[in-house]
Amino acid sequence: MKKILFAILFVVGAASTCFAQSSSETGKFSLGLNAGLPVGSAHDVSSFAGGLDLKYDLPIATGTFFTISGGYTRFFYNDFGKAVSGEKGAGFVPLKAGIKHYFDQGFYGEGQLGAVFSTQSGGGTGFAYAPGLGYTFDGGFDVGVRYEGWSKNGTTSQVALRLGISF
Repeated sequence: MKKILFAILFVVGAASTCFAQSSSETGKFSLGLNAGLPVGSAHDVSSFAGGLDLKYDLPIATGTFFTISGGYTRFFYNDFGKAVSGEKGAGFVPLKAGIKHYFDQGFYGEGQLGAVFSTQSGGGTGFAYAPGLGYTFDGGFDVGVRYEGWSKNGTTSQVALRLGISF
């Protein structure tokens, strides 16, 4: 638990120092609601994943942003997963950094790498990666879809939809 709290504190601290950067564009936070469909071996024990995240986009070039994000995701177990583990689901805290580039108008591509921390006792830490595509509407509303994989003794993965709002 100390590792998770330290990692969250690190992400928040890094985001807050980004405000000191000078640029013609300013950085922005966004709060997102995530809904995912587990794929691969994760689909055998879970049929839905949901969560929240906080993301910060820092401009580094015209149309290109450095991103950092942290949040919470829960994989809800189906009947097979409940029978195997005796629990209703498993929680994870993914912390990622990456690059987002706008291609045209509001369309963008994004790639992120980082770590994912299990909230289960003895769950440990894994490597996280998440390529995705999305669209940002006027007013700061954002819709994106991504493939997210977490590797540690195998891969837990999902295809997720993110609905976000910038502030």
